[in-house]
Amino acid sequence: MKIVSIIVFFFLFITYQNTIAQIKLHSFESLEYKMEIAPKPIVVFIHTDWCIYCKNMENTTLKNSHIIQKLNTNFYFISLNAESRESIIFLNNTFNFQPNGHRTGVHELAKELATVNNKIGYPTLTILNNKYEIIFQKQSFLSANQLLEILKKIS
Repeated sequence: MKIVSIIVFFFLFITYQNTIAQIKLHSFESLEYKMEIAPKPIVVFIHTDWCIYCKNMENTTLKNSHIIQKLNTNFYFISLNAESRESIIFLNNTFNFQPNGHRTGVHELAKELATVNNKIGYPTLTILNNKYEIIFQKQSFLSANQLLEILKKIS
C-alpha cells in the first residue's frame, strides 16, 4: 500500500510540474479579442518541421522556466509552422499556404512575419506591439539567456 501511495504521489507531482511549466499558446484568430481586453506584445515563433535549429530552440530555450514565466505573464505567444496548410484569419485578412514546388510551400503569414532583407530564415522570432507592428525580428537560434534579455527589454 505504501509503494502504491509513493507511485501515485510521484505521478501527480510529475504531472503537476508538466502542466505548470508550459507556454500558453494563443492563436491568431483569438488575438484581436484578447488584445482589446488586455493588450500585450505578441511573440511569434516561426518554424518548420524539418528545421534542426527550430527543434533545438523548442526543446531548450522555449522549455526554460524563466522564459515560460516571462512569456506567460507579459506576452501572447504564438507558434507558427511556416508550412502549415491551414488558412489563418488575422486582422480581417485570410492568409493561406502558397505552394512553391512539388509538396513544398510557405504560408503567407509566415512570409509576412519572417521575411528579413527579402529572405525567410528559420527559426524566426518576431515580436509585435499592441498595434500589430513588428518591433523585433531575429532569424536564428536564440538561447534562453539571449531571449530573456530581449523579452526584458520589450516588456
